[in-house]
Amino acid sequence: MNLELLKEKFPNGILELGVDKGQNYVKVNLAQLHDVVKFCKEENSFNLNVLMDIVAVDYHTQEARFELIYIIYSIPLRHRLRLKVRVKDGESVPTCSDIYKSADWAEREIFDMFGIQFNKHPNLKRILMFEGFEGHPLRKDYPTKRRQKIPVMKEVP
Repeated sequence: MNLELLKEKFPNGILELGVDKGQNYVKVNLAQLHDVVKFCKEENSFNLNVLMDIVAVDYHTQEARFELIYIIYSIPLRHRLRLKVRVKDGESVPTCSDIYKSADWAEREIFDMFGIQFNKHPNLKRILMFEGFEGHPLRKDYPTKRRQKIPVMKEVP
């Protein structure tokens, strides 16, 4: 996989190319994220046809508080790539659910746990916490001893 091809195709979108612990990674400008993800799937030399996961990390003391890591894999070519993007608190991220269907649930989980918004997501609502839950429990500043009332379930007739 020629990562330099990404740098050529997206000169303003690729911030850094590298290898960490034997895995390729690319740091991407948020404004170019959707285009880079789409290119990685459609470009024959990459053929990254499976989005394995999207994970979020909270660096709550930094200006770009969150880092999203898209882990994508090519079944036919047997290689993997991690796309990393930094996101400020309150900033929206373009959904990739139109490129990879598996992004739907991963983006909903990140929204639920961290409060990161995904633009144009088809169904962005809580997936793990109940609808009335206040806050986002995986943020570093979420109070560890906070308790909330769980809504009473109605009986089903």
